[in-house]
Amino acid sequence: MKKGKLVIVIGVPGVGKTTVINSALEYCKENKIEVEYVNYGDIMFEEAKKIVNNRDEIRKLPIEKQKQLQLNAANKIMEMVKDKNVLLDTHMFIRTENGYMPGLPIWVAEKLLPDSIVLIEASPEEISKRRKKDSNIRMREEDTSEKINEHQLMGRFGAASLAILTGCTVLILENKEGYYKEVGKKIASLFMR
Repeated sequence: MKKGKLVIVIGVPGVGKTTVINSALEYCKENKIEVEYVNYGDIMFEEAKKIVNNRDEIRKLPIEKQKQLQLNAANKIMEMVKDKNVLLDTHMFIRTENGYMPGLPIWVAEKLLPDSIVLIEASPEEISKRRKKDSNIRMREEDTSEKINEHQLMGRFGAASLAILTGCTVLILENKEGYYKEVGKKIASLFMR
């Protein structure tokens, strides 16, 4: 039986998700709301370390291997949610050589049964600018505005589908430049309800 809340925060690479999440976690801490931060990719990478050198290489693995890593990560996360609130950082879709692969396919969503999905968005121009800033930290692909927009739309479609399948809510937040604290507060408020 699940005692904690599970809030999943998604967004395309470069949208500023990490900054927003850090703000949400800080707000929770200041307001004595216990929340554990979990990065889905980190959990998958722990297991994948035997066959890849970094997290960005996971999306280049055969799809079946990626699916198994997803499911194993979902099982570990559900163990955490049994007795605590969890803020889960992930992507709704991962671009692979074969097209978009769901980061939260039905077999993962049915395990997790999130309380809320928060979709962080920004303009394609802002995302491009942010990707260039963190290119020394992560291996980011160059994308056109159309490709970034397409990826964000896929996130919306995926979030809507998961809400229908699991009964969770979907909150879409725009992460405009300089507004990350306000966006973080809105995420933190989901653990107060």
